[in-house]
Amino acid sequence: MNEALLRSLTPSVLGILVRRGADFAAAEDAVQDALVEAVRVWPTDPPRDPKGWLVTVAWRRFLDAARADSARRRREDLVDEEPAPGPVPAADDTLQLYFLCAHPSLTPSSAVALTLRAVGGLTTRQIAQAYLVPEATMAQRISRAKRTVSGDGVSPALGAPPGRRLGEKPRARGRFDQPGDVATVLRVLYLVFNEGYSGDVDLAAEAIRLTRQLAAAIDHPEVAGLLALMLLHHARRAARTAPDGSLVPLAEQDRGRWDTEAIAEGVAILQAALARDRLGEFQAQAAIAALHADAPTAGETDWVQIVEWYDELARLTDSPVVRLNRAVAVGEADGPRAGLAALAALDDALPRHAAVAAYLHECDGDLATAARLYAEAAQKAPNLAERDHLTRQAARLNARRSR
Repeated sequence: MNEALLRSLTPSVLGILVRRGADFAAAEDAVQDALVEAVRVWPTDPPRDPKGWLVTVAWRRFLDAARADSARRRREDLVDEEPAPGPVPAADDTLQLYFLCAHPSLTPSSAVALTLRAVGGLTTRQIAQAYLVPEATMAQRISRAKRTVSGDGVSPALGAPPGRRLGEKPRARGRFDQPGDVATVLRVLYLVFNEGYSGDVDLAAEAIRLTRQLAAAIDHPEVAGLLALMLLHHARRAARTAPDGSLVPLAEQDRGRWDTEAIAEGVAILQAALARDRLGEFQAQAAIAALHADAPTAGETDWVQIVEWYDELARLTDSPVVRLNRAVAVGEADGPRAGLAALAALDDALPRHAAVAAYLHECDGDLATAARLYAEAAQKAPNLAERDHLTRQAARLNARRSR
């Protein structure tokens, strides 16, 4: 069973059903039923036209559900309008689905889940495993998201205006970039990437696959910037953890384990995006990642240029988290006391503030303060791996002080 093929066909099959008159929620349910049927049938009886097979099965599942819904009038009329099975005209609805799933009324977690389901072709079970939540919880989240997308005046973007009965001819289709926008779509994909890996689906790799699709569908420098950023971060993945699962800081990573092909691709994509002189936050983040990837050793990192890119990023985002990371870069470029001075201007309630302060105090030789701050940071760590790492750092410094 070629699961990658199934996932790649999902957006276009879903788009075809919606153009035929199905509302988004019903069409998405029908497509998921068709995918389940494909998993059951294809291994022993593969179709000659996989996309056409999925469209035919999904449309019939939609009709079956429509017949059973007595509260909706004229559903039975659709049976007479069923298109004959056969080749399906080429049409890529992926871009529309991206923007639809980035609906401004959805919470970030719901938008991510709906994107993984409608565009990524993942099952509810797979998404639930990735988020480490019960399948029933994820099913409710996705159902609410689909109702929002279907019922908030969104359908015109996919050719089914509100108020039109199913079976009537669709009116003119709306703009591709409604109801979400490029920035929202990119934020959703970035959230998918940051989920990393859990369950049986590698969400970081899935985010790269989806961002490649978006980059192929829309010419936008920030889309390219995000793809470059993902590739550059993902290239270091194998070196981020030790065999026992513990975190390995960037400065201590075995750079021979970095994926040089992914780094080269990311740098090339970034350079092409930067050449268009339309700088955005993802391009700036990718430039910082590229400078780290370009250094043969940690000691050869161009921290001065990294500080300059953080200045650009802070100008673009005005984010306190960016300024927190900038303080680390200032500490590397101009010395730990300069980094601590930059850190002093920030709210100490920021996530990872204590960890940054601990590192800079250690670099400045104040081991007692650093150990105390590492222990404090461990208590606030967002995950077990990070907590264990910070706890070990505190223990290491305490052991040095006791000698």
